[in-house]
Amino acid sequence: MKAIRGATTVDSDNAEQIRERVSELLNEIKNRNAINCDDVECITFSSTDDIRSFYPAKAAREAGFFSCALFSAMEPKISGSLKMCIRVLMFADIEKKPVPVYLHGAAVLRKDLTQKINIAIDGPAGSGKSTISKIIAKKLDILCLDTGAMYRACALKCIKEGVDCADEESVCPIIEKINLEVKYSDGVQHTYLDGNDVSSEIRTPEISMAASTVSAHGCVREKMVELQRKIAAENSCVLDGRDIGTNVLPNAQYKFFLTASAEIRAKRRHEEILASGKNVHFNEVLAELVKRDEQDRKREVAPLIMAKDAVLVDSSNMSVEEVAEYIERKLQEKI
Repeated sequence: MKAIRGATTVDSDNAEQIRERVSELLNEIKNRNAINCDDVECITFSSTDDIRSFYPAKAAREAGFFSCALFSAMEPKISGSLKMCIRVLMFADIEKKPVPVYLHGAAVLRKDLTQKINIAIDGPAGSGKSTISKIIAKKLDILCLDTGAMYRACALKCIKEGVDCADEESVCPIIEKINLEVKYSDGVQHTYLDGNDVSSEIRTPEISMAASTVSAHGCVREKMVELQRKIAAENSCVLDGRDIGTNVLPNAQYKFFLTASAEIRAKRRHEEILASGKNVHFNEVLAELVKRDEQDRKREVAPLIMAKDAVLVDSSNMSVEEVAEYIERKLQEKI
């Protein structure tokens, strides 16, 4: 049993429009959640005190919801609240995650659902950007675009072609013709290079360092930013990287800069490498991370800097869950 939320508004306290809008809302909830009327156990309504001419519950019965229990209540008058609003809570026998529905003027109540939103999460290597981005994207039921994977794929392509990632003159022709695709399967991003899924192959320390080098070239960033902006324009998504809020999506509605001390970030990265079955000394990981930080901050093209309107999140003494909760709270404050 799951509870599915929704809301709609009417233009005036008119019985016929209340019937139409309630029917529209309930049927849209039913369609988006792939349920039948028989799957619904109970529907509860609350409406603002300026709606009095017709009970939403009666409208639901007229719309064909005969087998479930129905209940209507009037909300207390609250200064500044949305006018002419009907809210619904539908309890239905479904297994998958409920899809809430907000129609007409009620769309302002859940901008995260009714408008395309872009969330930028920037930060240095090992700060947990990818992990947090995936959690936030899952909570909001939107895409998570791992931009770092795209640069890693560029580095892999150069290495496969025998090209020095630091040689911009040799890199640019390769990247100009690169066959790079980002696909999603069950909400998980997969990176394809020349038609092959390289999602695992690009997660090595060698590729990580090479990606930092190759991403410093203007031709590489221009090509990848073009693709990233296209994806963001077509979808609500979370993007993580080093210059999302400053360069890729400077007009993103929500920006965060996630960081932690170098030692903490190196410890996290070291544990990840050990968990993958590879053996490397902590000091090597720390030295590589510090080197990459310097390289990312000093590069001429789109260096690692915090956007002026970003929210700083220092996760040095925070768990993954605490960071995710903090960012989610900040998002809801703005939404």
